[in-house]
Amino acid sequence: MWDTVCVAFFCTLCLYLLKKIVQSEPNKIQFHFKFSIFYLTGSFLAAFVWPYFLLDPKNVKNAKIGAELLKHVTKVYGLRWELRRGDILAEERGAIIVSNHQSSLDILGLFNIWHVADKLTAIAKKELFYVWPFGLGAYLAGVVFINRRDKKGAYKQLETTAEVLKNKTKIWLFPEGTRNKDYTKLLPFKRGAFSMAISAQKPVIPVVFSPYYFINRKKYIFNKGHVVIQCLEPISTEGMTMDDVSSLMERVHNLMQKTYKNLSNEVFSSLPPDYPLTLEG
Repeated sequence: MWDTVCVAFFCTLCLYLLKKIVQSEPNKIQFHFKFSIFYLTGSFLAAFVWPYFLLDPKNVKNAKIGAELLKHVTKVYGLRWELRRGDILAEERGAIIVSNHQSSLDILGLFNIWHVADKLTAIAKKELFYVWPFGLGAYLAGVVFINRRDKKGAYKQLETTAEVLKNKTKIWLFPEGTRNKDYTKLLPFKRGAFSMAISAQKPVIPVVFSPYYFINRKKYIFNKGHVVIQCLEPISTEGMTMDDVSSLMERVHNLMQKTYKNLSNEVFSSLPPDYPLTLEG
């Protein structure tokens, strides 16, 4: 009897969840399900590809393979990533790429342009390494994990990572240090990325993602959307010393803030007047 009750309860629950997921009106279950698609797909693919990465562990070419597989999740979401000045990313050179950080979807956007940058790796927080199998796959793909709580250790790791730049590999970082929920401005930057660039005497390439206007967490809205990824001109660090970190960081922040504002105006002006726009992620 209890078996029958449990089966009936399980079927009822599944039908209820399915109804919430497919209904036209936004709801909490549907919203979180859409985000989980990316996480679950990433973990599923990582479980299959990490053994292949063992053939050449920590080679950044592995990351390019993973990105090519995962970028197709974009089709499920109905997102369009528009890369501008991709020629800047395509140039073969070691460089530090810094971009604003609004959501975990930034990673999906990054996967969609990874092939343009070609030899590319990223810096990620250490906690992500323990999200297996995704964390294991990322590690074997050359992603560098740092402990943000251990500042001395993190900076030491960043200095070690600078050696990667000598092989004409680009390193992607989010200098805000955390996801920014304020879609009107950028958060203050951390010094790590700029210290690394100066230490290696490699250029900084600012990259700005336009606001995710199509995601409204308060109203549980996750619509189709268009994201502009704007690459800015590289900023040389040749001749700079560690005394120049603050000025370099401020210069890059000002440039990215100005670009972010311009992209915001462009994207928002193209939306219908009644669009459920949000300025908070």
